Amino acid sequence: MADRRSLPVPDGLEGERLDAALSRLFGLSRTRAAELIVAGDVLVDGSPAAKSDRVHGGAWLDVTLPPPPTAPMPVAEPVPGMQIVYEDDDIVVVNKPVGVAAHPTTGWTGPTVIGGLLGAGHRVATSGAAERQGIVHRLDANTTGAMVVAKSEHAYSRLKRAFKERTVDKRYHALVQGHLDPLRGTVDAPIDRHPVGDGRWAVVAGGKESVTHYDTLEAFRAASLLDIKLETGRTHQIRVHMSALRHPCVGDMLYGADPTLAARLGVSRQWLHAVSLAFEHPTTGEWMSFTTDYPDDLALALELVAADY
Repeated sequence: MADRRSLPVPDGLEGERLDAALSRLFGLSRTRAAELIVAGDVLVDGSPAAKSDRVHGGAWLDVTLPPPPTAPMPVAEPVPGMQIVYEDDDIVVVNKPVGVAAHPTTGWTGPTVIGGLLGAGHRVATSGAAERQGIVHRLDANTTGAMVVAKSEHAYSRLKRAFKERTVDKRYHALVQGHLDPLRGTVDAPIDRHPVGDGRWAVVAGGKESVTHYDTLEAFRAASLLDIKLETGRTHQIRVHMSALRHPCVGDMLYGADPTLAARLGVSRQWLHAVSLAFEHPTTGEWMSFTTDYPDDLALALELVAADY
């Protein structure tokens, strides 16, 4: 249901463009504010106006705001290639294939881990927001590997706390361009949304604390295979930190990878795999560790880069 607002322009916005004034008043993007104006959903002193018109303090605004977007709900359908690594009454650990998101999000129309589990008849916890029930951590849609999902409410609570308190051991393997110096080390650099606002993330002063530990497993002529342990779990963390070191993940064109090398190795996404996950079982307290094999595309690329040693 649309939200209709009527209010005077604050004196502090005197002389602002109408689209900029709406953006500041209602927390909209300038683009969205302009769309409302063009659609005739904004009146100034009872009359339509252009987005570039300047407003004056005390002018009366009548604005029809669109309803907030509703979160998409998971679609229960099996996900081909998603393997169950382990399952009991509390948890299910999967090896997530490429092209699968953890849970539904606005704009994502592809398969999801949660939908795949429901579609295959698995029960998941009802805790958490409706579209991501049972999800206690995430992997990027094009990052493969180990993910744990809570089946019981007790497990959801315990695992969420474990991830928050950083007691979960998350290990990744990444094939990155070139050779890191030093061969093992720690990247401690804050991450936030990229200033240009194009969906990327970046090392930004004042961003959220982000810590990545890496160790070179094998160095080839064109690339290095790294073992990576995450201390924090920011969006795109490994990809951002490796790019910041000027050693992006092979195939990760969003973060500056060489398209020629990616094409030669047959990689069409970032070479990044969540190889293992270890944590204290939420009920028994037993320390459990799970490992996952590389998917075929990453395994083949590794063979090719090794042959070019």
